[in-house]
Amino acid sequence: MSGGTSNNNMVIRLVIIVVGMFGFGFALVPLYDVFCDVAGINGKTSTTAAVYQPAQIDKSRLITVEFLTRTNTGMPWEFQARTKRMKVHPGELATVEFYVRNPMRSDYIAQAIPSVSPGQAAIFLNKTECFCFNQQPLAAGEEALMPMSFYVDPQIPTDITYFTVQYTLYDVTARADTLGASENPYLKRTDGAP
Repeated sequence: MSGGTSNNNMVIRLVIIVVGMFGFGFALVPLYDVFCDVAGINGKTSTTAAVYQPAQIDKSRLITVEFLTRTNTGMPWEFQARTKRMKVHPGELATVEFYVRNPMRSDYIAQAIPSVSPGQAAIFLNKTECFCFNQQPLAAGEEALMPMSFYVDPQIPTDITYFTVQYTLYDVTARADTLGASENPYLKRTDGAP
C-alpha cells in the first residue's frame, strides 16, 4: 500500500511541476517586457500620436536617423522608405514617406510594426503622425505613400547620435476589422483616388 501512495505523491508532484513550468512559460513574455522597459533595451515605440509643441530646437546637435523596411514572410507588398537616412536636430519636426504597392490581384490589409535600435533611443522618438497607428488597406494593384512625422526629444542622451527605425509590414487581412478601414487618414493614394 505504501508503494502505491508514494507513486501517487510522486505523480502529483510531477504534475504540479509541469503545470508550474507551463505557467512560468506564459509569465516570461510580460516579465521580459517589464525587464526590457526597465533596462531600456526593448526598441518599442509609442503606438499613439505625440503632440508636437515647438520646443527649443537644439541646433548644436545632429542625430542621424536611418529608416529600414521589410515585409514579414508571406506579405507580398513592395515596401520601401523614400528617405533612407536623414539628420535632424533634437526638437525639430521632420516628415518622411514610405512607398507601398500591392502587386497582387486581391485586396490586402497590412499593419506596420516599428522597432528602434538601439532600444534606448525608442523613448526619445516621438511620432506625431504615423501609418503604423492604423491598419493599411490596399486594393489589388494599388500603391500609396504613407507619411511619418516625428521629432527627437531634446533630452536624448548625448552619446546617442545615430539610431535606426525599422518598420515590418504584416498581413492582417484575415483578422482585420474592415469596417471603416478605407477611411484611413494616414494613407495618401498615388493613383489619384481620394
